Amino acid sequence: MHTVIIGGGGFVGSRLAKEWVGQASFKDDPSSRLTLIDMGFSDELIEDSRFELVVGDFSEERVIRPVLTQRPDVIFHLAAIVSGEAEKNFELGMKVNLHGSLQLLEICRELAHKPRLIFASSCGVFGGDVTQVVEDTTAPKPRSSYGTQKAIVELLVNDYSRRGFVDGRTLRLPTITVRPGRPNAATSSFLSGIIREPLNGVATTYPVTEDAAFWLLSPRRLVQNLLHASVLEEKLLGDDRVITLPGITASVGQLLESLRRVAGPEVADRAVYEPDEFLQRIVLTWPPHFLPDRALALGFVRDNSTEEIIRNYIEEENINTTNYQ
Repeated sequence: MHTVIIGGGGFVGSRLAKEWVGQASFKDDPSSRLTLIDMGFSDELIEDSRFELVVGDFSEERVIRPVLTQRPDVIFHLAAIVSGEAEKNFELGMKVNLHGSLQLLEICRELAHKPRLIFASSCGVFGGDVTQVVEDTTAPKPRSSYGTQKAIVELLVNDYSRRGFVDGRTLRLPTITVRPGRPNAATSSFLSGIIREPLNGVATTYPVTEDAAFWLLSPRRLVQNLLHASVLEEKLLGDDRVITLPGITASVGQLLESLRRVAGPEVADRAVYEPDEFLQRIVLTWPPHFLPDRALALGFVRDNSTEEIIRNYIEEENINTTNYQ
């Protein structure tokens, strides 16, 4: 089996890649291959002979076409210009998030081999009334360029699947927290920062009041769900290939209170409120309440609590907590 991860050099992509090659189905099959496409890769990935690395922008045909002509069986499409950057740079967001994704689908149609395509969308396709409870039948109404671009690709994946060009599975991702490393241009980046930075002894800010709530999922559960989506039988999905992933609803205040319980008040107090009008205009339009009945019925998973999310991050990043208690 030949698998491709577009965005394989990023945090989620690289983590998925490591999980993928650790599966028995990969290790026991000498013909298994895993190709990662991204603008750059860590030394760890470069030095791992299990990965075939392609450096470049997937939205450039000269980068993506040679990989697709190898007729991969499974494609994870995780690459995107993140929400804040897509809002500030409309042309770049359209080039990568929309036109790059359409080009990917078109080349698959041209090659006529129907790969299984797992597309990472976002709950940012919803917006407006934050009091609504989003159900499986709720129509997208994005309030950002990023959300609009994702919503368009969702429709394209559905139609290309209906016509038999790809076997698509679109996953609407909650806000993923806690992400390690440095803050990025995503408008939701602060939801990782208010946990990550204090645990690392760094002061940080959050742009919304503590009662602002969000739909959250940990990186650990996200990778589980991506792997699960890749093995779901096509007949279970029907014509609607869009799945809103399970998550948990938590406010900024609840996250900080969980951080206090796990690491102590001195750590949690390193995060302070500093309003940001640009970020508020986007993130405060995201509904925080969802009923992901279809996803749960199909076997997708969520975290049990915000404390579990924080403790998992501490464990995965080997953070020394001896001084917190």
